[in-house]
Amino acid sequence: MTGAVLDHLVLGCADLERGAAWLQRFLGVTLSDVGRHERMGTLNRLLSLGPDRYLELIAIDPDAHEPAHKRWFGLDTLDVRERIAARPRLLGWVARTAQLDALDERTGGVLGPVHAMARGDFRWRITVPEDGYPIEGGLVPNLLQWDVPAHPCDRLVDQQCRLTWMEAAHPNPAKVRYLLDEMGLGNALVLTPSPPYSGMTMCAYLQTPSGTRTLMS
Repeated sequence: MTGAVLDHLVLGCADLERGAAWLQRFLGVTLSDVGRHERMGTLNRLLSLGPDRYLELIAIDPDAHEPAHKRWFGLDTLDVRERIAARPRLLGWVARTAQLDALDERTGGVLGPVHAMARGDFRWRITVPEDGYPIEGGLVPNLLQWDVPAHPCDRLVDQQCRLTWMEAAHPNPAKVRYLLDEMGLGNALVLTPSPPYSGMTMCAYLQTPSGTRTLMS
């Protein structure tokens, strides 16, 4: 693999139980059991989006110790906490590669340090910015390399949900496009310009047994 491919979408919520209840009603599905990221102090539940991609609902674990570093996906920031207070919000996405170190170097290290992670018998490495905040508001993905043959999708029930496309608006889309192209992800996200100082927005469209559903940042 010379580039990266989409691995999973990340939705954040303030409370995993309440967020999962909302998402299951919204999509008409059942999420996986709860998983824990001890190093990041977070909890998650997953949904298959096909044989090689999935959706992750993530929240701070209230019973975990405070990590020594910032949690991923901006969960420690006031901005993200305010956005996810009422319901789950799309925080970004993660792309996988078999050449994490090479792609991290190719993008000038802007994706942040590489962290070794584990959940159960899964092992992977992932880039996380120093401040924990998603790059360009989540439009640029974290890079991940699975270090075991198994993938979470292998253990998820296929409930016939599929990601159809993603789009985003950014005041300087060329900046995002450059980084995506360097990672081989130029066609993964439809980018449009937004007015200066208007911020960044992102949407993911899912086809579900209940119809098309839109996840928004």
